[in-house]
Amino acid sequence: MKNNLLILSLLCFILSCKESDKTTVDSTKVLDTEVIEVAKDLEQEKEITTAELKKKLTGKGYQIFDYVDEKTKDTILMQQYFIAFLKRGVVRNQNEEEANRLQTEHLAHLGKMYELGYADISGPFGDDGDIRGITIYNVPTLEMADSLANADPMVKAGRLEIEIHPWWAAKGFPLR
Repeated sequence: MKNNLLILSLLCFILSCKESDKTTVDSTKVLDTEVIEVAKDLEQEKEITTAELKKKLTGKGYQIFDYVDEKTKDTILMQQYFIAFLKRGVVRNQNEEEANRLQTEHLAHLGKMYELGYADISGPFGDDGDIRGITIYNVPTLEMADSLANADPMVKAGRLEIEIHPWWAAKGFPLR
């Protein structure tokens, strides 16, 4: 199910790319190909072993480690992700029309990141604090996460600023 969702998301993104988005797409073309390859591999192998997954992830440059869960005796694979905090930026003087346009472009950018497989989850915080929201990037390096996060139209306009930190999570564990 998760693999089908990833493939569907990738296809939606590819079909929805606009000419104006060429800069972001061109700067991530190599990663696009890698994401598509991983998605195809996962679709072909419904039951991929931990050893195979480790080999694929490390081959793509991801940082990982594993441990054995004492209770279940299962091997848990941990992967490094990058969590981007979207913070209130210093440029907040856009008129309502411009702010609405930026918000639309911001949501499209985050949707594209999810569809390409670069981001696993994004969302705003429920208060009106300086940290406005987060995005968790599923890419091999901090530099890639930083580049993708800074391609956000809200960041480019100065309405949001990015702060990124490495973050570890168990591979394949869902939110609950």
